[in-house]
Amino acid sequence: MEQEKKQEKTSRLAAEILQLARDSVLVQLRFLDVALSRLRPAERAGINAVATDGASFFYDPVYVLRRYRDEPGYGARIYLHVLLHCIFYHSFQYGRLEEGLWDLAADIAVENTILEMGLNFAKMQTDVDAQAYLQRLKTEIGALTAERIYHYFKQNPPDEDELEEMRWLFVRDSHELWKPAQEEELVITQEMWKKISERVKADLKSFSKGKTNSESLEKNLAEATRDRYDYAKLLERFTVMGEDVQVNEDEFDYIYYTYGLSRYGNMPLIEPLEYRDAKKVKEFVIALDTSASCRGSVLQGFLRKTYSVLKGTEHFFQKINVHIIQCDSEIRSDVKITCEEDFDAFLKNEKLQGFGSTDFRPVFEYVDNLLAEGEFENLKGLIYFTDGYGVYPQRMPDYDVIFAFLQDDDQLKAVPPWAIKVILNEDELEENEGPA
Repeated sequence: MEQEKKQEKTSRLAAEILQLARDSVLVQLRFLDVALSRLRPAERAGINAVATDGASFFYDPVYVLRRYRDEPGYGARIYLHVLLHCIFYHSFQYGRLEEGLWDLAADIAVENTILEMGLNFAKMQTDVDAQAYLQRLKTEIGALTAERIYHYFKQNPPDEDELEEMRWLFVRDSHELWKPAQEEELVITQEMWKKISERVKADLKSFSKGKTNSESLEKNLAEATRDRYDYAKLLERFTVMGEDVQVNEDEFDYIYYTYGLSRYGNMPLIEPLEYRDAKKVKEFVIALDTSASCRGSVLQGFLRKTYSVLKGTEHFFQKINVHIIQCDSEIRSDVKITCEEDFDAFLKNEKLQGFGSTDFRPVFEYVDNLLAEGEFENLKGLIYFTDGYGVYPQRMPDYDVIFAFLQDDDQLKAVPPWAIKVILNEDELEENEGPA
């Protein structure tokens, strides 16, 4: 009986601490009201942590009381920490990235956002050391979004001592529940948080008017809410209807065919159609920005990804007409691809050329000249892979255009309204070892 009373008291005190923390966040940061209302507190004794699955705020009462005893600001801090993970979509990257580094990058991004807002009610003892460390990171990376931090760690792997220091300074919650058991749950939760993040982004504008302490929050929200396109689906814009020389399984009736063979010997009642209409990539252009700021491994990774998507989804004709153009401020090379073997050879043997400044206009002028010379019968589009630091043409071309970037940057000029902007994942490109 005594043990039960102790557990009840522990549960009640932990719930009161978190309710007080939640109220403090709501009063000080009104733009988070909708997000707070969707994250339900749920006691889960024995986990010795705080965690979320995107729908509930799970907490171990004993753990909460112990942390609150040591640091009174812990309740508000952990509520904000978990909430920002959800608003920034951090859990939805699981399964695609290296989990240990992504966990740490997400924690650092969230803690930097909280510290930048200067919230007295959520202070902790490690804040001074954390701010010093974050300042060093900002010097190396710039804006501290989880994506940028993760890419930096991939290129500059921290040693075990550094990892231990960062865990001590920035880790607040468990991420064990970020990967739900059922895929359906993930889809529903992600859609819910997408709407909430858009609402927070809109409300933040009025809240932060005249203030300067929400820059990291705004940048992380911009990263979370930016439009994301399926690169494979976008390539369908570059397809045309054409005849594929093979049996059309959908329109051919084998019953009549085999009956004729059995009844009349070698005389089928119906002949198979020797072609079918299929959407196949026939003619398009890939432009590679080989300016000094674009790394060769990433350029090659982009080509391999494009090749893999096209080949894997049966988008190739037996004969194709694809031009791969290397360019910086001028055209450096143009290789014509007419079959899969040509693509294989390009990936294995072609050397990147250029590494000067960037100007997009020469590529469009060059492609226009190719069109005028009759090089293309039905050019469907141009894919321009670039860092974005260049001059765009003013005139809209007669074909679709995709500008593919590795990351968003506020300093970049806006892509023309007639083009599609796609942000690709750098790690996915670099880790793709070769054509499928």
